[in-house]
Amino acid sequence: MNLYSQLKQAHEKEVNSFPMKFAFSDDQFNQSMQELGLTKDDTDKVISIGAGGFIRKIDIEAYRELFARMEREHDQAIENDTTGTGFIKDMFKYELGNHEYGYTYEINDTLRALSLTYEEVKQSDKLQQGLKLATEECLQSVE
Repeated sequence: MNLYSQLKQAHEKEVNSFPMKFAFSDDQFNQSMQELGLTKDDTDKVISIGAGGFIRKIDIEAYRELFARMEREHDQAIENDTTGTGFIKDMFKYELGNHEYGYTYEINDTLRALSLTYEEVKQSDKLQQGLKLATEECLQSVE
């Protein structure tokens, strides 16, 4: 299985189990507050995380640590792939596919999704190698 996909799935499972809610109507907000063990009037006990999402204020540090740890795990997986033929290739292949590289031949969205720049890729032999292998595999799968 794709190593990057495995990490993304593990992170997704953790995020989905974190006590955060999203609401786009009063009814959804009231239901979400109840699910967090709060009443609709306990608005002083929650904080917005943007895009209609909110968490309990008591969970702020856990929320920050969750996302910081996931970023560290991602960065560590890149660091551990010394050749670019493992996690890095899988990372690029997953995101190239997700951003339809096989049809567009465009990598800007892929790099943006990975918070990488052209310069960062150019300065790293293993990132270059992983991107090269991933683009080749993506194009072969389209043929």
